[in-house]
Amino acid sequence: MRSVGVEEELLLVDTHSGVPRAVSTSILAAADRRAGRADGTPPDHPFEAELQREQLEFATDPATEMGQLLEEIRHCRGEAARHAGEVDAVVAALATSPLPAEPSLTAGSRYRWMGEQFGITAQEQLTCGCHVHVSVDSDEEGVAVLDRMRPWLPVLTAISANSPFWQGQDTEYASYRSRVWNRWPSAGPVDVFGSADRYHEQVDAMVKTGVLRDEGMIYFDARLSATYPTVEIRVADVCLDASTPVLLAALARALVDTSARAWQDGTPPPRIGTGLLRLASWRAGRSGLDGPLLHPETMGETPAEDAVHALYRHVRESLTDNGDDDLVREALPRLLHEGNGAHVQRRLYDETKDLAQVVRGCAQRTTSS
Repeated sequence: MRSVGVEEELLLVDTHSGVPRAVSTSILAAADRRAGRADGTPPDHPFEAELQREQLEFATDPATEMGQLLEEIRHCRGEAARHAGEVDAVVAALATSPLPAEPSLTAGSRYRWMGEQFGITAQEQLTCGCHVHVSVDSDEEGVAVLDRMRPWLPVLTAISANSPFWQGQDTEYASYRSRVWNRWPSAGPVDVFGSADRYHEQVDAMVKTGVLRDEGMIYFDARLSATYPTVEIRVADVCLDASTPVLLAALARALVDTSARAWQDGTPPPRIGTGLLRLASWRAGRSGLDGPLLHPETMGETPAEDAVHALYRHVRESLTDNGDDDLVREALPRLLHEGNGAHVQRRLYDETKDLAQVVRGCAQRTTSS
């Protein structure tokens, strides 16, 4: 069974006002102190800095059981909240800040270079995503998977959508993070590669242009990890409830399995152009689960529920093999009925007419769900 891991980026906000606060350095220092080892070796904890000091990232260990993954996500969120509390801040699983924010780049040569190279794109890039890593046997299998999962990724964006507000305004998008993220020149859907050699040739050529600092700035919707033997799916918003990234992980693993089997059986990748996939990605960010999506098989407009059900049918055999079918069959209808994070945020705003209360409510839900 393939292992799966999740990376989550969390927003750091003031306990009272809900405004983002640049306190990641203090939180990481607190985590270092608590995890320090008597023998002087580096601290062992899951937290890392991100582009902006108003956010914090953690990564789970690889897991094969979804219950184990859920337990670790909840633990990491709780620990992040505990460290944030030491500086009068809270963590919120929000993909953008509902309240106006002036982000501040994290110190270091890498982020300074990005700020100088990309200007306002980097300065404004306060977005929090959820990345799912699924193990693969080789780069060749990984690229075959990337080629075959392309049309299904926008459905994962729609499921995860959790960023309707930006700089104090309702954007009328469910995932505005996806639109802000796609300002990076290497982000978004890509063409079919056909082989691992061609994948690496394209990545090398992109880095050699000098536009990108290194391979870490290859921001494809899904890519081969430069660090782990995994396919990394990068299209999702960070999700409000801890159970939703587990649902994404189960679907992502099944999608990798299904794509790998198609490759092994000699089934070619779907003949869908990148231009259409960009439209599907935009549609998913605009609608989330509240409006139409583009059907992954036909690229025609269809209700969001139908696109979600199409994804489920596409991967059901793999879900069953992995022991995840019951989890997904229970989670998807509940999500479609209750709504994703974007729906929850708008509902909170309709009830309170106060974006600060939206942030506080979401912060509480981040660690209690």
